[in-house]
Amino acid sequence: MQEKTIPYKIYLEEEEMPKAWYNLRADMINKPAPLLNPATKQPMTAEDLAPVFCDELIAQELDETTPFIPIPDEIREFYKMYRPSPLVRAYCLEKKLQTPAKIYYKFEGNNTSGSHKLNSAIAQAYYAKKQGLKGVTTETGAGQWGTALSMACSYFDLDCKVYMVKVSYEQKPFRREVMRTYGASVVPSPSETTEIGKKILADHPGTTGSLGCAISEAVEVATKNPGYRYVLGSVLNQVMLHQSVIGLETKTALDKYGIKPDIIIGCAGGGSNLGGLIAPFMGEKIKGNADYRIIAVEPASCPSFTRGTYAYDFCDTGMICPLAKMYTLGSGFIPSPNHAGGLRFHGMSSTLSQLYDDKLMEAVSVEQTEVFEAAEQFARVEGILPAPESSHAIKVAIDEAMKCKETGEEKTIVFGLTGTGYFDMFAYERFNDGKMTDYIPTDEEIAASIATLPQI
Repeated sequence: MQEKTIPYKIYLEEEEMPKAWYNLRADMINKPAPLLNPATKQPMTAEDLAPVFCDELIAQELDETTPFIPIPDEIREFYKMYRPSPLVRAYCLEKKLQTPAKIYYKFEGNNTSGSHKLNSAIAQAYYAKKQGLKGVTTETGAGQWGTALSMACSYFDLDCKVYMVKVSYEQKPFRREVMRTYGASVVPSPSETTEIGKKILADHPGTTGSLGCAISEAVEVATKNPGYRYVLGSVLNQVMLHQSVIGLETKTALDKYGIKPDIIIGCAGGGSNLGGLIAPFMGEKIKGNADYRIIAVEPASCPSFTRGTYAYDFCDTGMICPLAKMYTLGSGFIPSPNHAGGLRFHGMSSTLSQLYDDKLMEAVSVEQTEVFEAAEQFARVEGILPAPESSHAIKVAIDEAMKCKETGEEKTIVFGLTGTGYFDMFAYERFNDGKMTDYIPTDEEIAASIATLPQI
């Protein structure tokens, strides 16, 4: 097809939206290892998970045989508020870079939460309401997940309690206020409101917190309050499932124009965005129907794929959650307070970890300052101020496009632009003032954290 026929933005019609989520695990040859009960070290059953999660979400979490799971009509109707989301041909960026590469990005920031997180938040809130619960608890790093969940809970009239990583709570007060506007209560974590929070503060006075800390507090509150359950914005299989709408829409849009990507790139913290974006492409790759180069991009300050260990570990700092087999830096690892708060989780999704271990995808880590350089370059030509998390993918997409400039190859690059950075202006200010630093943990720091992994 002639290049001129490809519009700047490829929009799907509402009826072209996915009618079912794609469960990648059903097509995986090596299934991800099961969650383990921390007390018995045996695989978690639905009964084990029932005090923490909603019933329907537990069924989705444990299902590794059903390839397509229908999206309830109520959720599809909500999706129509901001979906289908556009697949954008980055013509302006290509021209600026003078690259023969063709660059596309799937833009997920076209909703008030500013990110892809709403895709799973509305599903989890729907199942909580359907179960007759009073409310849910959760953690949030940068605040996009907390914002998305507060929106979803207000839609279904559910109470929402959010534990926000303390450094982000202080750096991003406006995102906190969006959550409160939607009716959520927001507590900086670690806090004095939970037993586990008090313990973490006693062990680590003055800590800026981590997602692992916030998860522990949210789970404690959910299990101690009748009518509440805990919901999570990344890492778990159920979240990857809901986020598959990103990849399914991306593939439909590309297929309409006969476009086959060579490289697919996503930022990786816990794995929700990357897992959602790559799902249908990885499914094809596993079946041998197509081949793609898939790249996970993580921060050098929290490099679970590139410097972590593949082992069973706790998903939370308080060690009260199930054990997951994943690439991990150790549940006690407290990353430096970098500005990509959504990428500060110590471990990676079990599904993505298995795919990475099977060498079906690759991973790179990048430093904070170069990420913001890429973000600024992108913003100046594409007109979107990207979130720091998404900018990790932008950085590597630009790198790959520049390699094409050197070789003359016309590769097609697709990356996920997961959200906007309008509440991250403190970070942009630090960058513009030349005060941004690049903290990279030492081998000794990582080794000390890895040494605390549970013996399974």
